[in-house]
This record gives sequence, C-alpha cells and structure tokens, in this order.
Amino acid sequence: MAKTHTTRYDVTEHLRTPEEMAAYLEACLEEANGDAAFIAKALGDIARAKGMTQVARDAGLSRESLYKALSGDRSPDFDTILKVVAALGIKWRFTIDLPPAA
Repeated sequence: MAKTHTTRYDVTEHLRTPEEMAAYLEACLEEANGDAAFIAKALGDIARAKGMTQVARDAGLSRESLYKALSGDRSPDFDTILKVVAALGIKWRFTIDLPPAA
C-alpha cells in the first residue's frame, strides 16, 4: 500500500495577484468576527506573499517585529496595522449597513 505524502498548506502560494490578495483580505474580514489577531494574520499572509523584507522596509518597521506583529498570536497596535496597510498598497473603503426603514 502506497503512503500518502502531505505538505503543509501555505496560503501565500495562492496570493499571486493584487486581486487575489484583496479577495483573501475581504474574506478574512468577513470571517474575523471582531478578532483583530485574525486580521493581523491575514495581513501577514499577504505581506509574506509580497515579500516580508520589502513590506517591513516600506512600513518603516524591522522584519522581525513585523513577523511578530502579524503572526496572529496577538493583536498589534493600530498604528502598526496602518503602516502595513499603507506598505501593502491597500486602500480602505467603508460602507454602512442601515437598518430597514420602519
């Protein structure tokens, strides 16, 4: 009987284009349910796909601190998130869901 060989799934292998990165981040935002560390991890995945060294340089942060901040083990400061978002070229867009008129 042949043995099955498995490899660890790495989402960064599937984040090749800006459109894929945007779709991934949108999906993570919908699934996060208020979990800031989950969003930080998603940003970390995108940063790894783009190249963590360059993202750290563009964000004005050390590579090591960026890995820690975006590991998903903790919620980074919002200031760090803003720097990473800018370094990744992400543009924010917000909408408000209003309750139906009575």
